[in-house]
Amino acid sequence: MKRLLIQFTQREAHPAIQFIKYGIAGGLATAAHQLVFFTLSFTLLPAMGTTGLDAWVAEFLKLTVQEVPQRVAQLNYVINNILGFVVGNFVAYFINFYWVFHPGRHSRTIEITLFFVVSIISFLVGTFIGVIIMQYSSGAAIVSQIGNIFAAVMINYVCRKYIVFKG
Repeated sequence: MKRLLIQFTQREAHPAIQFIKYGIAGGLATAAHQLVFFTLSFTLLPAMGTTGLDAWVAEFLKLTVQEVPQRVAQLNYVINNILGFVVGNFVAYFINFYWVFHPGRHSRTIEITLFFVVSIISFLVGTFIGVIIMQYSSGAAIVSQIGNIFAAVMINYVCRKYIVFKG
């Protein structure tokens, strides 16, 4: 048990433990991204639907959904995701760099560049999937975010482990 705990406090870890650590890091980065996304989507740049799951969540949280045309909601969805992406990515990089993976495969500049390039690719794929889901699910931003997150996790883990960091 002590040996297992030690693996959680340092970079050296069994691949299964490393994946769990990556999941924790990703959860924290995703939480930061989603906090920004949903705060903006319910306030400054409305992107939430007025029916279905979006309306239920708004009612549960005692929030008001501002009704906007679907095109505006989709544009706001993309903008809110971009802003959340930037915040979440900084959180992800620092946690992955200091806790999950071994840096040093590349110079720091190349490493950060590759990290963000991979993140941008997964973000674009995930956002595209999110917009498509939004279009076919009556504007449900929450369902779209689930599709977005799933795509990003799959792309990011593989690329960060085998391209960006030393594994």
